[in-house]
Amino acid sequence: MAEIRAFRAIRPVREYVSRVAARPYDVVSREEAEELVRKKPLSFLHVDRPETWFDHSVAFDDPRVYVKAKETIADMREKGIMLTEENPCYYLYELTLDGHVQTGIVACASVDDYLNGAIRKHENTTVAKEQDRINHIDVTNMQTGPIFLAFRDQINLKLMIKRIKEQDRALYDFTEDDGVRHRIFRIADRERIDQITDGIRRVGPAYIADGHHRCASAVKVALKRREQHPGYTGDEEFNYFLSVFFPADELKILRYDRVVKDLNGKTPEEFLEEVGQKFEVIPGRLIKEYDGRKEFPGDGRVPQKKAEFGMLLGGRWYTVRAKSEIRSSDPVDGLDVSILQNHLLGPVLGIDDPRTNDRIRFVGGIRGVKELEKCVMGGDAVAFSCYPTSMDELLAVADAGRLMPPKSTWFEPKLRSGIFLHDLG
Repeated sequence: MAEIRAFRAIRPVREYVSRVAARPYDVVSREEAEELVRKKPLSFLHVDRPETWFDHSVAFDDPRVYVKAKETIADMREKGIMLTEENPCYYLYELTLDGHVQTGIVACASVDDYLNGAIRKHENTTVAKEQDRINHIDVTNMQTGPIFLAFRDQINLKLMIKRIKEQDRALYDFTEDDGVRHRIFRIADRERIDQITDGIRRVGPAYIADGHHRCASAVKVALKRREQHPGYTGDEEFNYFLSVFFPADELKILRYDRVVKDLNGKTPEEFLEEVGQKFEVIPGRLIKEYDGRKEFPGDGRVPQKKAEFGMLLGGRWYTVRAKSEIRSSDPVDGLDVSILQNHLLGPVLGIDDPRTNDRIRFVGGIRGVKELEKCVMGGDAVAFSCYPTSMDELLAVADAGRLMPPKSTWFEPKLRSGIFLHDLG
């Protein structure tokens, strides 16, 4: 059972929302962020990636960077670009991409629910990435990016969401350059707020779908504030973190692909022979034979079922299927990304720890196989397209109290940052 509460959001004035909203800070590089803020000067990346205000002699975690983020928020509020909600509200956040629609409830979730397991995780976090967001939250005194949470279906709650969208006028309605339509509905009525609060309590545990670092950092800032305020009551804003709760069956997980720089000292022939010991390897077409073709499952580049991978080596695509003896019913070992790591990337290519090994890179499925082809044509040795992890697999891992390998899921469409800010008080 998860506890949520309404909050007084700091949010853009309607006329500015499309100019402020930005993709999450952690899906763009510094160079990409710099280009985006050049094109869109009000982009919230100026807050979430405040190093964009500085030249490259200033590191992303320089103390001046976090101060600049705080100053930028203050400037946006002073200029009337952002306003503060008069009363605590919930919001509905609907995202539509290529006919796929998902609608979540924007609320503040309880730090204690994260600590007691009512909000469950499925990924590890790294100290460096956590510390960056801890500094960002602590200095700005804001949570600027929502945590993406999922819950198992609760029919009454879904029906309530549907009715609100049918009856109410959207607070915001805009479409981004990537084709994602964003609609937001404000819920200020006390009766509706109480119904939603009760509905979330009835859904059982919530699950972190995306935003493990943001969530862990928000919790650690809250624990720090509790130490600083030993008489805290639990009602203070720092005891809650900004979240969006989505029905699990509405969420879409894309592939999370892998690229490796070299073959670990092996020739292509030696590499293929070793892979063939635990995988069925079926040669496919050359890159040039796919020129101009759209990707689709089963085309020789994109896997069409579990335990199957697309592999690009030496300009040729291969279909690689795990043999039965290495498949598993274990919730973690049976994941496709685990099969690839445990039986190919680790033993054959020497990628012992994918979190720290600099010979491997991860490519979100939204970038497509063209990005994998670009990497290999640019000098990398081999690339793998992976069958997507399912929501059922994610929930099973979290329920078992286990953790997935890094970069197991890529959710799309992405929530935008800058639409809602939570002031820690």
